Amino acid sequence: MTEKEIKQMQAEIERLRADNARLQSEMIRLVSRNLDLSERLEEDVEMRRRADVARMLMLENIERQRNADLQDDSQLMALIDLKLEEKRWHLNPDFDSKQLAELLGISQERLARLFRNKSIYRTPEAYIDNLRTMNAMRLLRTQPNYSIAAISEASGFNHVRTLQRRIMDVAGMTPADYRALFTRDM
Repeated sequence: MTEKEIKQMQAEIERLRADNARLQSEMIRLVSRNLDLSERLEEDVEMRRRADVARMLMLENIERQRNADLQDDSQLMALIDLKLEEKRWHLNPDFDSKQLAELLGISQERLARLFRNKSIYRTPEAYIDNLRTMNAMRLLRTQPNYSIAAISEASGFNHVRTLQRRIMDVAGMTPADYRALFTRDM
């Protein structure tokens, strides 16, 4: 290799080093820019999420205010039926009269008074319990392969024994006997 070729190679190496340094500097600038854009995007997504939550809360508050303004107890009772049928809140074992009042946007006192005066169920708890019992009875008739424990859980009861007592109170027989009435021919 000649001296001229060595100098050309050294010049090429220097040029490549300079290009490499320039590219590294550009890469650092682009990574920094991408991080900045990523942070802005995360902030934007978070702001949109917060706006969506605020919008949802506003709509719920508007609906609760409308419900609270209902003077007609019959309309409020119909709204209770509609809300619980729509979302089936009562199938959650933790759902209680306090959550029902919050769902409607009324006080627990008004809810209790409503049930005392306008319902065959003397309390909101009795109403919720009845909905759970009716659901369990439907499942006993239509789902012969479900265990009693699975039906109890799917109907919102915390304990199988509670379901057993409720079916006994309503039908005068155990859940297994009640199921047998409807599944003999199957």
